[in-house]
Amino acid sequence: MDDEAMTGRDRGSHGAQPNGRPGRRLADEVHDTLLRQLMSSRFMPDSRVTIDALARELGVSQTPIRDALNRMEADGLVVRVPHAGYRIPPLISRERFDDMLEIRLLLEPAAARHAAERATTSQVSHLRRLLEEMAGLEEGDGPTAYGAFGLRDAAFHDLVAQSAGNQLVREALARLHTHVHLFRLVYDTQVTYLAMGEHDEILAGIAARDPDQAAYAMRQHILLSGDRFRRLFDDTRLGDAR
Repeated sequence: MDDEAMTGRDRGSHGAQPNGRPGRRLADEVHDTLLRQLMSSRFMPDSRVTIDALARELGVSQTPIRDALNRMEADGLVVRVPHAGYRIPPLISRERFDDMLEIRLLLEPAAARHAAERATTSQVSHLRRLLEEMAGLEEGDGPTAYGAFGLRDAAFHDLVAQSAGNQLVREALARLHTHVHLFRLVYDTQVTYLAMGEHDEILAGIAARDPDQAAYAMRQHILLSGDRFRRLFDDTRLGDAR
């Protein structure tokens, strides 16, 4: 979302009715923009973030910035500092990473299995579109593309969980904010390249209505992703961040 587009929508949102749908859409876009920046190392761990500065940078009023930051605070992605705006939290610890991986291994292969059994044709098509968008971003360069890839990576996994038909599982996975935390660990386009083939295998199993293939592909993806990120904890930078 470019600054000019946001500014225009923001001007239009001031006259919105109490249901606030135009403003709500803007807040969602600002929220996604901030998540992209968070995942692409635009915000450093423990750095301060102020509403005024973000409003000026993005060319919007303070209202959508405040709404987006409130949502991120509720999700544990930023920390409110009294009379000083917000603070970016530290990177996840090795212990948190291992716990998160264990939960994913318990829930996501089962979700992929059920998605192969229950996904609608529309959901399969949506999964395919997400992978096509991710492939286009993978060819891009820079932190912006990396953060946008992370958002679609999260959307892909969320849609698999939604297609499985168990809302509690979907909500449990969403609360982990796995992709935000992992993509914050390092800016490395190799992460996106390796994930693409693994996503293709997951979708192939779901599209073929093969529960075993879908579950196996998801489990392998989580394990391989875990190995890629686990090595980062041996890096001095991450050791210091803990």
